[in-house]
Amino acid sequence: MASGQYELAIRSFNRAAIDRGSVDAEILSGIGTANLGLGRLGQAEVILRRAVERDGSQPEIWNNLGVVLMERGKYADATQVLRKAFALDNGESVSIRDNLRLAIKKTESFGASSGSTDEYKLVRRGSGDYLIRSGL
Repeated sequence: MASGQYELAIRSFNRAAIDRGSVDAEILSGIGTANLGLGRLGQAEVILRRAVERDGSQPEIWNNLGVVLMERGKYADATQVLRKAFALDNGESVSIRDNLRLAIKKTESFGASSGSTDEYKLVRRGSGDYLIRSGL
């Protein structure tokens, strides 16, 4: 995913699910995040919602769902989801905090132009952050 090979990432996550014999929150999160990278926002939202249903204790998954909701223009929903991520993370992640601030700003100025150049920060469990630009 770090190299932008989202289709390959989806295949890898699918293979991991087959190898494990089940689909857990981590696999769903990876597939949802890869779909976000491909601009498949509807699919990403559905899959990330399934991931938080499986494991609602992971702030990274909530953050990534919040990013998808912002991409879809669902700013109020994104704010609620990102508040949950922020609370689960105890406010420690700069990326989650930045995304929450942006969602609140977008909610307050809902009528703003959709041609924004804001960047959203995607958080992945493990190493590193992925930056997904809003112009996907």
